[in-house]
Amino acid sequence: MAVNLTELSLPQLEGLKGQLEQEIEFLTSSIGQLKIAQTKYVEAKESLSVLNKENAGKELLVPLTSSMYVPGALSDVEHVLVDVGTGYYVEKNVEETKEFFKRKIDFLTKQIEKIQPALQEKHAMKQAVLEVMNMKIQQLHSQQTSQAGTAKA
Repeated sequence: MAVNLTELSLPQLEGLKGQLEQEIEFLTSSIGQLKIAQTKYVEAKESLSVLNKENAGKELLVPLTSSMYVPGALSDVEHVLVDVGTGYYVEKNVEETKEFFKRKIDFLTKQIEKIQPALQEKHAMKQAVLEVMNMKIQQLHSQQTSQAGTAKA
């Protein structure tokens, strides 16, 4: 349902502006979270490049936490365990894993592309509300000025 912004009162416009700001914040946050997930998949896909025959048996540091590592050796360069969600891991070969990460990256890219237009639309709507609010404030101010001038005369 389309609403003519000029027919709304200042308090209604203020409420609409607040609602649009919340929606903009939500969409911006959603895009940010999708980009974080996308970056993790890109990094994981790039990490697969170390899995090659030349690196078999080489020593490496295995993370136990984000700040604690133990020494290890790369024994299998052809298979990895992939977290497919909710604590489930699936063994895949390197090529299958690259395809899995590519699908995830593509999916997240499409989701971001779906949200971007909605975010731009909300920004445009907020700008229109602000313009109407400014126009109404100026009209109110000019009415008060003309009434003050008439009262003096």
